[in-house]
Amino acid sequence: MIVMSASILVVALWSAIAYLSGETSELASMRALMVTVGVGSAVGVGMWFGVSSAKATIGRREAILLVSLSWFVGAGLAALPFRLWPVFAGGLSDHPFSGFVSCYFESMSGLTTTGASVLTEISALPRSLLLWRALTHWLGGLGIVVLFVAVLPMLGVGGKRLFRVEAAGPSPDGVTPRIQDTARVLWLIYLGLTVAEILALRVVGMGWFDAVCHTFATLATGGFSTHNASLAGFRSVGIDLVVLFFMVLAGVNFGLYFHVLKRRWRTVWTDVELRCYLGIIVVGSAVVVWSIHGQAYVTITGEVAPQTIGSTFQYGVFQVVSVQTTTGYCTADFNQWPVLAKIVMLLLMCVGGCAGSTGGGFKVVRCIMAAKIIMAEIYRSFRPQVVRPIKIGNVTVDADLRSSTMIYLFTLVLLTFLGAAGLMVLEREAGMDATTATTASLAMINNIGPGLGRVGAANNYGWLTDGSKILTCVLMALGRLEVFSVIVLFHPQFWRKD
Repeated sequence: MIVMSASILVVALWSAIAYLSGETSELASMRALMVTVGVGSAVGVGMWFGVSSAKATIGRREAILLVSLSWFVGAGLAALPFRLWPVFAGGLSDHPFSGFVSCYFESMSGLTTTGASVLTEISALPRSLLLWRALTHWLGGLGIVVLFVAVLPMLGVGGKRLFRVEAAGPSPDGVTPRIQDTARVLWLIYLGLTVAEILALRVVGMGWFDAVCHTFATLATGGFSTHNASLAGFRSVGIDLVVLFFMVLAGVNFGLYFHVLKRRWRTVWTDVELRCYLGIIVVGSAVVVWSIHGQAYVTITGEVAPQTIGSTFQYGVFQVVSVQTTTGYCTADFNQWPVLAKIVMLLLMCVGGCAGSTGGGFKVVRCIMAAKIIMAEIYRSFRPQVVRPIKIGNVTVDADLRSSTMIYLFTLVLLTFLGAAGLMVLEREAGMDATTATTASLAMINNIGPGLGRVGAANNYGWLTDGSKILTCVLMALGRLEVFSVIVLFHPQFWRKD
């Protein structure tokens, strides 16, 4: 709560400077931000002193509970500026942010880096709220809890447990012996990439404000934009290429960047997951480009894209990388693409980025493991006497990891269909179709944002009822925290004393 309040305070100060510079539209948002800082600080400091004398340590169960609640409570605090802004602005009773559930959806989407939105007129928001909206992505990208561990070394073993629960992917091992040093190194790499992309976007013609906001969203693989037409509104090949490049970087295991800094090039290039990740992007792009070439398709701005080789590559590859990394930026409406291209996009939604990246999804390394496990079972069906170990690179995958991978895959599929069924029940009066419900659930639990049908690239989630928005918020949190960290809270044994 204190870290979140400090982040909101930075945005509030920026809003105050903008207001004093003549931007009168910033007054209402500045007040909303400052009230939120006061509420968050009071609650956070109150809790801090309330438990400061406690001698208890953070065990595994406490770490799981703390991390899970941090996201749900953090989203509530992050939603307050959105909800208070219409109150201070006045005359905005019909705005999507006039209801707290919609604000909570927006903030949860930001923190979990999903990038789904309830807004239609994004550019009508005050710039300070657009900045805060983008900053929720950046904070959630590598994880507030990882930052917490990086700056509070007194947590000790408890800090290590927090990091392992929060870090994305099946094997969140540190790149340094001490977990605080690992968290700090990852955040420094994250910060370095942030500065690099801001400067690169500025060089290709994007303004400072837009460059900061889009960088926060890109490196967090989030997808929030400051414009209704997203990146397509800039109509710049240079901007698309810069964002494309950094989306690819954001989907890579951040631990590999530590090896890059140490000039361990062989370690990086021989990484099986990295090569598979890049291979999926190349193959997926080739299939999509081949599928849409010569077809008339519409960009997000509503214009018909020119049917040239250059434009086909520009729009096709960008959409593939955006979905593969779960960023969700769209420059073309892939909802109108041929069936083959849409099937590829759906498959890429399921794969996601690498373990240890800011991307969501099943993760590339799990896909590799699942494929090897299935092939091993096929082989064993006709040669049961032969025992062949399953390896990824030079590492043998033990039985526990094999079973946990397949259980996670089954759970993810089950939750996707349960989420789709729930949405269809909640939206029965609106007549939600199966394609919209299934892809919406898939997009939420994989933290992507756009789906197909009524939640396609050119649409938003503002039309959902409050019940559906709450359900999608739960799905977003489940996907961000790798499912079991949230599900375990509903197990009765979790709450019993040993």
